[in-house]
Amino acid sequence: MSGGDGEGETLRSWARSAGVAYLAIIVTGIFAEFFVRSALIVDGDAGATAANLAAAGGRFRLGIAAEFVMLVCDVGLAAALYVVFRSVDRNLALLAACFRLTHGAVVAVNLLNAWVPLTLVGGGAWTAAFEPAQIDALVALLLDTHGVGYQIGLLFFGVHCLLMGVLVARSGFVPRVLGILLLVAGAGYIVDTLGRTLLVDYARWESVFLVVVFAPALVAELSFALWLTIRGVDPRGRRR
Repeated sequence: MSGGDGEGETLRSWARSAGVAYLAIIVTGIFAEFFVRSALIVDGDAGATAANLAAAGGRFRLGIAAEFVMLVCDVGLAAALYVVFRSVDRNLALLAACFRLTHGAVVAVNLLNAWVPLTLVGGGAWTAAFEPAQIDALVALLLDTHGVGYQIGLLFFGVHCLLMGVLVARSGFVPRVLGILLLVAGAGYIVDTLGRTLLVDYARWESVFLVVVFAPALVAELSFALWLTIRGVDPRGRRR
């Protein structure tokens, strides 16, 4: 096997590893957000939310553990995407990795706002200083803060998607349409974060944002992840 072939196999391995990591991130992220938190948090009802958390603490912890897996995969994915796309534009690939890692750091720190509510409803000794209604309010406040922190992280992730969209579109070894989809996804994440920040009545439009922003984003990221996993890349710059 020639040196070029060896380099090609290495890049294909990195690309497929990136795809597998990306799929793991999608699965664990959806599980934690939609099958755990969204199922347990009752908007506008602090008491019901705290009761759900106390009754399903194991399930909530499983959601946090899923995010641990997601964050570990995110670090590996950031490195793998840099290796695969640095031949397109090294500086742009490095910048994309930095934005993805920043997103991961924000999400990791923000998990404290999900962890502390478990302690509050667990009946620890220091919780005796609070009335039950106060504990309910603190749980709701921390979980709301977690939602805000998650949204802040998506701002950095949106920029990452924009940069990856440019890299993919320019690469020649991944379909250009995937780059366009990533550009749309990145713009959607940024618009959603700004919408939550600037619109006082965002809740009125939340369902619209959910469909317009996250549906295209899921299509873009899942398609990109599947392409990397199944097809990999051709380092000679030809689509296979």
